[in-house]
Amino acid sequence: MTQTYRITLLPGDGIGPEITRVAVAVMEAVGQALDLAFEFTEAPIGGCAIDLTGEPLPAATLDQCRQSDAVLLAAIGGYKWDELPSHQRPERGLLGLRAGLGLFANLRPAKILPQLIDASTLKREVVEGVDIMVVRELTGGIYFGEPKGIFETETGEKRGVSTMVYGEGEIDRIARVAFETAKRRKGQLCSVDKANVLDVSQLWRSRVSAIAADYPEVTLSHLYVDNAAMQLVRAPKQFDTIVTGNLFGDILSDAAAMLTGSIGMLPSASLGVPGTPGVFEPVHGSAPDIAGQDKANPLAHVLSAAMMLRYALDQPVAADRIEAAVNTVLDRGYRTGDIMAEGMTLVGCQAMGDALLEAIAAAN
Repeated sequence: MTQTYRITLLPGDGIGPEITRVAVAVMEAVGQALDLAFEFTEAPIGGCAIDLTGEPLPAATLDQCRQSDAVLLAAIGGYKWDELPSHQRPERGLLGLRAGLGLFANLRPAKILPQLIDASTLKREVVEGVDIMVVRELTGGIYFGEPKGIFETETGEKRGVSTMVYGEGEIDRIARVAFETAKRRKGQLCSVDKANVLDVSQLWRSRVSAIAADYPEVTLSHLYVDNAAMQLVRAPKQFDTIVTGNLFGDILSDAAAMLTGSIGMLPSASLGVPGTPGVFEPVHGSAPDIAGQDKANPLAHVLSAAMMLRYALDQPVAADRIEAAVNTVLDRGYRTGDIMAEGMTLVGCQAMGDALLEAIAAAN
C-alpha cells in the first residue's frame, strides 16, 4: 500500500524556486521506486511573501506548515528587501517559522564527500573521513534571553545587554535529541559549553551529564567552546556528534561546515517535539546574483530532502537512495559552478537535476 506524506514547499526567494523544482523531481522519482507518494503544497515566505502580503510569514503559510508532515524550505532574502526595517526583513519569516512550529533543535551535518575533498582549505589528511553532526539548541540562550537591549546609564553612557539563559527543561530536551542522534551514528557525543566561566554552562553540563544515564550506549565527553573550536580545525575526525547552545552552535556549525570546503553542499534540519513538522533547508543563502540563470547548485537542497525523509518521515531507504544518487553524479564528474574543478563537467541546475534522475533510475 502506498504511503502518502503531506509536504509544504517554501521555495522562497532567489534561487529557491529553481532548486525546489529539482528536489521535488528527485523525491518523486525515489517515491515512485519505493511506493511512496508526496502531496506537495507551495506557500510564500520571505521576500516573495512581503511582495504578496506585506509580511514575511503570512498566517496562512504557518497554518499550512502546521498541517504538514514536514516542510522543505529553500532560501530567503535578497538585495530587493535589504532596506526594509529589521522587523520587516525576509529573515523574520524564518525566525517566525521556527517559533511558530516550536523548532528547538537544529541538526547540521558536516560530511566530507570524497569527490570534493580537495575543495577544503585544510590538508587532505586532516579532513579526509570527517563526518560530524552539530546539534544546536535553536530557540533559547543569548539570542532570546531577557533582559536585552541598549540602555542609557545614569552617566549618559550607552550600555548593551544580552542575557544568556537556559532552563533545565530546555537543556534536557536538546540533550535528548543529541543522544538519540548519536545513537544512530557512532555513539559518541561531545557537549560543548563554557562551564569554567559561565554559570549557565555549569547547569548545561550538569543536566547533559544527568541525561547521559538514560543512554548507556552513547559515550559522552565535554569540551569548553574555545577548545572545541581549536579541535575542529586541528583534528576534526575526533568528533561524531556535537551538542551545544544557540550562540556556540551558531559559530561552531559554520566552522564545521567549512571543513567540507563548500557551504553550498550542506543541508540542515530544524526539529521540534514529536508530532511537530520539522523544517529542512540548505545552509546556503538565496544567491540573488545568479537567480534565474540556471547556475544554482541544487545538491544541498536535494540532501535536505534526504534529511527530511530520514529524520521526519522515517524513510531511511529513500534517504539512502537520494544520497547515493548525489555521490553517483559527483563520481561522474558533474559540477555546478560553485564546486567546479579542473577536468570536471560544468552543468547548470536543471542538468544536475537530470543527472540525479538518471542515477536514481539506473539504481532501481
